[in-house]
Amino acid sequence: MGKAYRKRAQCRAKSNSTVSVQTSSALILQTDGNENSPDSKKIWVSGTSLMRCQTCNIFSRQPNTVGVIGGVSVLSTLIFLEKLVWWSSRNGEECLPFVVCSDPVLSKQLSFHSPLHAPKIKDAQIQLNHILIIENLLHKRAFLEQSGAHCLVMPCHLSHAWHSEISEGCSLPFLHVGDCVAMELKKAKLKPLEAGSNVRIGVLATDAASIASCYQDKLSSQGFEVVVLDRESQEHTIIPAMEALNRRDREGARNLLRIAIQVLLVRAVNFVILACDEMQGLLPHNDPLLKKCIDPMDALARSTIKWAKSTPKLSKRI
Repeated sequence: MGKAYRKRAQCRAKSNSTVSVQTSSALILQTDGNENSPDSKKIWVSGTSLMRCQTCNIFSRQPNTVGVIGGVSVLSTLIFLEKLVWWSSRNGEECLPFVVCSDPVLSKQLSFHSPLHAPKIKDAQIQLNHILIIENLLHKRAFLEQSGAHCLVMPCHLSHAWHSEISEGCSLPFLHVGDCVAMELKKAKLKPLEAGSNVRIGVLATDAASIASCYQDKLSSQGFEVVVLDRESQEHTIIPAMEALNRRDREGARNLLRIAIQVLLVRAVNFVILACDEMQGLLPHNDPLLKKCIDPMDALARSTIKWAKSTPKLSKRI
């Protein structure tokens, strides 16, 4: 895994051939921090063998092992893992140990909750799908718990809409991306841009209602005010931006994203959280608007690494 993520360009160029999985299988990745170690594994497991290995606890015994619940996008999950590998192994340190559980079924289930499809779907279907999503994520949690993980993370914006249901009854630390962002913003000691008001943080997402709520309580508890687009602005910027991306019109999507960010900046927000995978990398690196934007998965990765490094490691393999 250490070698696999050394160059992002190589990872993305080969993503189609290396990360595609069949519906009946899951891709399980494990690293113990030593890329040359025989204990580092990449394992393909079928549905039946997956059930058998759940009782075996064949993965890392390190107490700082992180369990990663794969999100809607396999590529986004890999990018998150790349951050864990690169950022945790700086200055010659060992990469933190982790195990990943991901499958493509979740993407199909979550498509029912997309604002581009939801109006065409009956409420009963959405409710049924809601139950299926929770069951899917709970199975992933159980698998990682039995695989030796000691902390869980979920690098997916949409999946966080069910974080409370998935984390309920979990005995392990289960990091929430909203907590991670709020903690970093609190440490930054920001000052409000308007006198007499709290520091305002904007949130841009394809589904402003459910995803923004993941940040609302977390940021509010730290004294921040969360600002989202009104319905009309959402329908005239974010929704058509996603439609433009589906048509592979990146320039059109980029311009609409710029407008959406500007709308929030006019409302005196200090920063804008881009709570959507498709928005990441859409603006060029030299765009001045990027200085006002936050990738929440960066905060989640940093908090994950901080947890792993604060947890004592076994000095010797058993």
